[in-house]
Amino acid sequence: MIRVLHVITRLTLGGSSENTLATVVGLASAGYAGALAVGLAESEAAVVDDARRRGCRVVDVPALGREVRPLRDLAALRQLTALMRRERPRIVHTHTSKAGFLGRLAARLARVPAVIHQPHGHVFYGYWGAPRTALYVALERRAARWTDRIVTLTERGTAEHLARGIGRPGQYATVPSGVPTAALRAAAPPRAAARARLGLAPDAYVVAGLGRLVPVKGFDLLVEALPRLAAEVPSARVLLVGDGPERAALEARARALGVAARLHVTGATPEVAAHLAAADVLAAPSRNEGMGRALVEAMALGLPVVATAVGGIPAVVEDGGCGRLVPPGDADALAAALAGLGRDARLRETLGRAAVVRAEAFSSEVALARMRAVYDALARAKGLA
Repeated sequence: MIRVLHVITRLTLGGSSENTLATVVGLASAGYAGALAVGLAESEAAVVDDARRRGCRVVDVPALGREVRPLRDLAALRQLTALMRRERPRIVHTHTSKAGFLGRLAARLARVPAVIHQPHGHVFYGYWGAPRTALYVALERRAARWTDRIVTLTERGTAEHLARGIGRPGQYATVPSGVPTAALRAAAPPRAAARARLGLAPDAYVVAGLGRLVPVKGFDLLVEALPRLAAEVPSARVLLVGDGPERAALEARARALGVAARLHVTGATPEVAAHLAAADVLAAPSRNEGMGRALVEAMALGLPVVATAVGGIPAVVEDGGCGRLVPPGDADALAAALAGLGRDARLRETLGRAAVVRAEAFSSEVALARMRAVYDALARAKGLA
């Protein structure tokens, strides 16, 4: 067995955490004995418990948190370095930007033989202003020098990193965020049952949004689009599956626009299939997206997707094939695309069938096979096997 230490800032409900856990658990049977170092929080206890039930050894790094706090970050660096010296992993695999920088620096200080970084997207646009973004790009350039492999979710993610001078082409490998497509379909109830449970009318046109309610996901644009959508498709309803700091603002904006009765926010839930099964279409109006795991989850259930052409989304959604792509930040274009699908059930069915097929390119099996290939090649190159 080759010892591996994964490092991630937090374990929240979402694509990066689920992708990380799937890698840790899935590669264990391939000879890579993994542990996961994370800054634990009481609010994420359910996700941590799930990780442990799945066989993942979770190690608390108390000072590791999402926000930039120099003193705590220095303490986190010391804790990670001490952990690596104690555990003596042969491979360190870091996840997301903050844990990626601190974890890779700790691996360098602890003289870990092999280092993999997986950004699960990037922070180059859609988050902060130019000065802060420039600082993070500079840090990524530096950390790339301490990295053997950088794993992006799509080829476009690789191109966006290289365009900013981060790493060399030979460092990169592409591995999608694997979705358990067959398990999702097995867990999905019939549409009528799903709608009855959520209090949605059988004949409503239901547009789902799935993810954390944060600005980068663009759900404010979906709320802005709702009045026009409702004018063109009177039965339209929006089902937001998730929670986050923007929830109150989204609900307040819906009230101000006179469409509060058409917006239903479920809160955070692990029962993704049970909620998506109630929908006709998924909307993903993101301002930035590494790949869009939620897109694949919806596609696996036969939902066409209307999404913005940012980040890795165009690598997932074929415009006109399994959904529609619209410009970012354009609520009118979003409303028009959603209304077009709302008026055409036959088109929704055609795109939905193609979506099911397309989703298999991003299945858990595909992702795990590709990640194992990255590990095996690195282990051979470093003489770890």
